[in-house]
Amino acid sequence: MTSLLYSDFAAQYDAAIQENIYNALLERPTLLGMLPPLQDLRVLDLGCGPGVYAEFLQSHGADVTCIDASEQMLALVKTKLHDTVKCFTSDLSEGLPKGLKGQFDLVICPLTVHYIEDLGALFTDIARVLKPGGSFVFSTHHPLIDAASSPSGSYLCQEHVTEEWNTIGTPVKVSFYRRPLSMLFGWLAHAGLCVVDIREGTPAEEMKEKSPVHYEKLRKNPNFIFFKCQRHKAR
Repeated sequence: MTSLLYSDFAAQYDAAIQENIYNALLERPTLLGMLPPLQDLRVLDLGCGPGVYAEFLQSHGADVTCIDASEQMLALVKTKLHDTVKCFTSDLSEGLPKGLKGQFDLVICPLTVHYIEDLGALFTDIARVLKPGGSFVFSTHHPLIDAASSPSGSYLCQEHVTEEWNTIGTPVKVSFYRRPLSMLFGWLAHAGLCVVDIREGTPAEEMKEKSPVHYEKLRKNPNFIFFKCQRHKAR
């Protein structure tokens, strides 16, 4: 599920997303706004990338466990946070590592699920490791935007798409899956995860000064979609 963007260009990607338009000024502030108070929570950061979220979580008092398929990304996390977070290399398309123990108060998964063809195993495992009433917060491509990239022109099917992204200033091919909302809701429901909040992204005010064109576009049109889910509480 990894692209060269997240392996060979891991360091460049880390530098690019610190202050860029789509990650730093749209996706991150929206997802962070959906999180509960973090002090003393056990948090699982899935698709952790270079550790931008892990740093925030830890600085706000959370006990953080990171998982990513890219060893290069996890190396960056370890360089920044040393042994203060637990790290696992794992392909999330196969679910969570079997040896992952303990229950988590919160699981986050920023901009990762669109790289996975079948989310059934992952969502089921997330429900398994969450405490009853625990939260799962994730972001992904907005289906409305991805539909424009459909090879068949059909919104209602899942399709594998390859594009060139200029995130690091050099075009890099990235492949992902576009799918209708109904598929995401189906996987979540099957895993016993109930959607309690859904958002479509709010650009940070800083974007207005940094790029007025992007700000005007993104305050009127979605680019990502954000879900907050809860595991059903035990009766």
